[in-house]
Amino acid sequence: MCAARAVTVIPATLNLFTNTSIRAPIRRRTAGYARVSTDNEEQLSSYEAQVDYYTRYIKSKSEWEFVGVYTDEGISATNIKKRDGFNRMIKDALDGKIDLIITKSVSRFARNTVDTLTTVRKLKEKGVEVYFEKENIYTLDSKGELLITIMSSLAQEESRSISENVTWGQRKRFADGKVSLPYKHFLGYEKGEDGVPKIIESEAKIVRLIYRLFLEGKTISAISKHLTNENIPTPSGKKKWTTSTIRSILTNEKYKGDALLQ
Repeated sequence: MCAARAVTVIPATLNLFTNTSIRAPIRRRTAGYARVSTDNEEQLSSYEAQVDYYTRYIKSKSEWEFVGVYTDEGISATNIKKRDGFNRMIKDALDGKIDLIITKSVSRFARNTVDTLTTVRKLKEKGVEVYFEKENIYTLDSKGELLITIMSSLAQEESRSISENVTWGQRKRFADGKVSLPYKHFLGYEKGEDGVPKIIESEAKIVRLIYRLFLEGKTISAISKHLTNENIPTPSGKKKWTTSTIRSILTNEKYKGDALLQ
């Protein structure tokens, strides 16, 4: 009876497809994404803190290679069309420049479920992973997509609720007679101490003149020429009056004490 042969297994040292060493640790090219949805001072400090945090956090990991921190400042996440930093990051990831994206939470990434899932799936097809810190979700994990769907739906509902509250607040102000006016370009009025429009007599004379000329039969074009020739400044301080400015004043219901809102 023959003795069993001793078999020695020699593991491969090179990847068959990439021709790189299997034993050499592969550092994942990692980027951070930071966003705040408003541009007030408190949120800006949060924005700067996020950028600093992700820069330090990524650089502290030996297995990660820092690519950069992509940012959007003062932009809502309801949709992704106007988020230049986000769109640039996704493009770089799809172009093979990023392996891992780290962001604070699903709501920081996007508040629209469809946008979130579509983007995550595009990235997964290219082998790019997203890590949501707050929810502790890795998108390449088997449970990742289910959790993202749930969290995105909650974030989207929260965004809708906030929007409804803001709308309700605005309409309550309207019902109480509190109206926000563009005083900077609103000829004849300024904001009074009690928040109610206050007449500026020097500008009110110009408004009355425009209405008087119109009632006398002057055309809008003739009125604009008259005001320009008289060196009367426009609401924005320009020398030349346009027919659109005259028409805007003549059709503005606020000059008769009404306010058309929404």
